[in-house]
Amino acid sequence: MKVPTLKVQGLRRRKVSDLPGVTAVARIDRRTKRLTKRLRPGEIAIIDHVDVDRVSAEALVACGVSVVVNIAASISGRYPNLGPQILVNAGVTLVDNATTEVFDRIRDGDVVRVHEGEIYLDDDLVGKGEAITSETIDAAMTEARAGLSIQIEDFAMNTMEYIRRERDLLIDGVGVPDIHTSMEGKHVLVVVRGYHYKEDIATLRPYIREYRPVLIGVDGGADALMEAGYLPDVIVGDFDSVSERALCCGAELVVHAYRDGRAPGLERVQQLGQPAVVFPATGTSEDIAILLADDKGASLIVAVGTHGTLVEFLDKGRSGMASTFLTRLRVGGKLVEAKGVSRLYRSRISIGSLLLLVATALVTVGVVLWFSPMGKVWLNGLRDAWNAFIFWLVGLFS
Repeated sequence: MKVPTLKVQGLRRRKVSDLPGVTAVARIDRRTKRLTKRLRPGEIAIIDHVDVDRVSAEALVACGVSVVVNIAASISGRYPNLGPQILVNAGVTLVDNATTEVFDRIRDGDVVRVHEGEIYLDDDLVGKGEAITSETIDAAMTEARAGLSIQIEDFAMNTMEYIRRERDLLIDGVGVPDIHTSMEGKHVLVVVRGYHYKEDIATLRPYIREYRPVLIGVDGGADALMEAGYLPDVIVGDFDSVSERALCCGAELVVHAYRDGRAPGLERVQQLGQPAVVFPATGTSEDIAILLADDKGASLIVAVGTHGTLVEFLDKGRSGMASTFLTRLRVGGKLVEAKGVSRLYRSRISIGSLLLLVATALVTVGVVLWFSPMGKVWLNGLRDAWNAFIFWLVGLFS
């Protein structure tokens, strides 16, 4: 590939690689979730994401991004979000509050250079932002924690609003659609592409093998199941982050719709020629997946990658996360978080302990054979068989 050159003071040209900063192909999108599908290692991500959450940051790091340019505030101060620190700890250069002209001047696939918060396209300065460091993140997080009480009050108000809107669904299950997949008396595994989902699925392999639960993928959670070697039985969501491969795998599709009946994901499903049912409800897709399993008689619901703590609720960055809190109250003890299971299983039995157990068993068997009369007879028979084999083997070459 030809290395780009730039004019410098109108007198000479030099390679972009000679200039300071990071020079790479830029990928640009206002939705981080959509952008991560196109990112390649070493590229520059240009986003518009207020309060970068943990899941988005981990997805960007997994893509191998070198620079993240955000035209919004990665930490707005509303609450102590976790994403920016994850990016910086991974060695990613983070530029915050970049000028909005970046989205007008740069096209997806352009080669750009980022240096000390400045963004260059060829030899033109097309945008400028603030280079974020661990020190600036610490200061912003301290300020955000001071205002956390306001967010908790808003969270409580959103919770009351959700109760008012969805009391029929929460109390009586009104509005839950009929599906063909049977869940009555069965275990159900609900997988969301959230925190530590890969680790949790790996830990739950013995459980899945033994209990064979009904597998529900929530949007990208369906792809997570398929990556782990499982086929989802049901896929729930608005289908903006799930692959066509998953949608066409034979799973039953449940489209999450707004309360007014609008279902943005239904058109995509119809274009693929796949049958689907619509589930109108306020809240998140993971909530309606859990409510669906509960309404259909699941005896146990194991949640992978979902949100379980207040910080995680707020880190999602949506007021609708109040529904997640109430959904857990609705389902009660039937719901088990896989995060705790993974931490418990990780330290159960080490490989060294297993080897020691096997060695002890072999020694025990040896002692029994050596000292018991039947053991001696068996050992004598084994010795005779071995001698006969050696005699036969020597006879082949004599």
